Amino acid sequence: MGAGHAHTLYRHGHSPVHDLPPHCKLAATFAFVLVVVSTPREAVWAFGLYAVLIAGAAAAARIPAGFLLRRLVIEVPFVAFAVLMPFVAEGERVDVLGTSLSVSGLWGAWNVLAKGTLGVAASVLLASTTELRALLLGLQRLRLPPLLVQIASFMIRYGDVVTDELRRMSIARRSRGFEARGVRHWGVLAKTAGALFIRSYERGERVYLAMVSRGYAGSMPVIDDVTATRAQWAYAAVLPVTALAVCLMGWTL
Repeated sequence: MGAGHAHTLYRHGHSPVHDLPPHCKLAATFAFVLVVVSTPREAVWAFGLYAVLIAGAAAAARIPAGFLLRRLVIEVPFVAFAVLMPFVAEGERVDVLGTSLSVSGLWGAWNVLAKGTLGVAASVLLASTTELRALLLGLQRLRLPPLLVQIASFMIRYGDVVTDELRRMSIARRSRGFEARGVRHWGVLAKTAGALFIRSYERGERVYLAMVSRGYAGSMPVIDDVTATRAQWAYAAVLPVTALAVCLMGWTL
């Protein structure tokens, strides 16, 4: 985990949220999502308060609302699924604007939309304030199995390598006048995919041999030992603890 990797979700900044250790933010995000999922769907007001909490965390992190909202587009497939639920679900029906909809389907759609949107928003906020390398260090600090951390680390790095290799191959094709415009060009694209797989595999073998020659024995060395103070843990716990209080009121009121 030597070199840092920037990604499109990350927004550079120096806010109190940015400065929190990554494992604190990971634990806080996981706890918040767990609380949101545990909230009864009938407590509509609770989800509004959760949205206010997310907005407050985004303000503390100095993340613009537009930046956050644009990245929520990733949940569009789930929104499409939720929209269909009132039409296909069975049970008691109710007329809405002249359309017969399932009551259980409406509640199910609300449940998916509310909890899914809040979960995605929390994840986007985490990614916006934490670099990929720091996330991996945070997972390692939280005692995630080392093999899983290594797989995630290699996946991120080789994703960049494969993407860059594909970009070079695409430039080479265009420089020779090739443009994929129909089914008759699928053969060329298939050969490109095969060549990309072989090149990636060969590069992986070379990297592995280089790692073994430098003493790799199944675990990566820890370069940065990330620690957190009690104050930082307390600051990170504000979001999930407040959400837990809302959840408890949702079950009792």
